[in-house]
Amino acid sequence: VIDPVEPVEKIFDMTGVEKVPIYPGCESAKTNAERKQCMSEKLAILIQKRFDKDLASELGLSGIQRINVQFKIDTFGNVTDIKARAPRRELEKEAKRVTEKIPQMIPGKQRDKAVSVMYNLPIIFDVKN
Repeated sequence: VIDPVEPVEKIFDMTGVEKVPIYPGCESAKTNAERKQCMSEKLAILIQKRFDKDLASELGLSGIQRINVQFKIDTFGNVTDIKARAPRRELEKEAKRVTEKIPQMIPGKQRDKAVSVMYNLPIIFDVKN
């Protein structure tokens, strides 16, 4: 007797989902391209306001710093499974802290059903000493 296998939830990326998640304030955007652009602009504003840019210079870093952040927007529109890669662990922690501030969104949809969507967010800034 074989036990029934639970179906594994498919996770889409922003390019492979029929309807991308909608960031608060982007509801009037009609196309996926407009929604992505609006989300990108809103995320940039959030990061500029909340990210502690002084942290990098306090760590003795200079020049262009890049932090790669990846997170999942789940079927409820919540940001989950945050992963960050940066030159220093302190920058990864700060990137995760700021990513946790992203508000709940309208989830992405595939065939009119809410699905999880992976999002890649690069955080790039220049440290001036």
